[in-house]
Amino acid sequence: MFALVATLVAAGLAVMALTIGDYGLSPSQVLRALAGDGSDPLAEFFVREQRAPRVVCALLVGAALGVSGAIIQQVSDNPLGSPDIVGFTIGAATGALIQITVLGGGPDATAPAALVGGLVTAAVVGALAWQGGRHGGIPGVRLVLVGIGVAAVLQAVNTLLVVRADLSAAQDAAHWLAGSFNAMTWQDVARLGLVLAVVAPFTAALARTLPVLALGDDAARGIGVPVESSRLALVVCGVVLVAAATAVAGPIAFIALAAPQLARRITRTAGSGLASAALMGAALTLASDIVAQRLFAPTQLPVGVVSGSLGGLYLIWLLTREKR
Repeated sequence: MFALVATLVAAGLAVMALTIGDYGLSPSQVLRALAGDGSDPLAEFFVREQRAPRVVCALLVGAALGVSGAIIQQVSDNPLGSPDIVGFTIGAATGALIQITVLGGGPDATAPAALVGGLVTAAVVGALAWQGGRHGGIPGVRLVLVGIGVAAVLQAVNTLLVVRADLSAAQDAAHWLAGSFNAMTWQDVARLGLVLAVVAPFTAALARTLPVLALGDDAARGIGVPVESSRLALVVCGVVLVAAATAVAGPIAFIALAAPQLARRITRTAGSGLASAALMGAALTLASDIVAQRLFAPTQLPVGVVSGSLGGLYLIWLLTREKR
């Protein structure tokens, strides 16, 4: 039931996003434009070339962030263990910023740079958070604390990269850091879609181990699950997802943190729920983008401003609830 409702909500938001703008359209005009019947060339241009790529990118980015957040939270067994909090998102942003401000590569190089940045950050956080012993591992609380520290350092590095860059590169970097779906193209959709198509089968296969890992390390080992290698593979999938999303739209806060938890609260389940997290993430991201477009229209805000504001309030509520 949740999947059906979430899909309908996302579809309704998509239709709304395709209709609103300086050139307003009715739902029937949008459907005709998508069908390409040629009755309104201007409507077809706005819908198919400007708005549709933005909507599809928002849905794909939100789904990727939702799944990534669900993976990291369950692997760390900590509700704060999202890519935003533990530094993976900022690490991906650092890799992309180095490419933009130092190496000066084109858009095609941003995704690999973000992926490298995210993976390196994950390796550093994992190494620093590792706790030795007979069955060494990474406690969830330790992962979050180390991740917060690494994220703070990387945030300073990102600021330094922007400040020391030339004016043009600094402007590009500052715009990208805000997180935005402005000027999305079908090429951006294709890049992100390709990464998701490659990662999705591996993630789906590895997701079967999440309920077993939730039983505890000893129980999982008793069943025959390779605990540390399974966790490592899941974290790699989560980092690839958040890096791909960050490379396309910039760092977008809140979604990876809140989507999995909201999905679990609505469905009242404690399972992996990756599909539910993906649907919730897609709907939240698209809703945030719609608010960003229309809140101060005709001025459009970066979606990261809206999602970050909501994320701050949600984080305060979550910390207060955990304290109680």
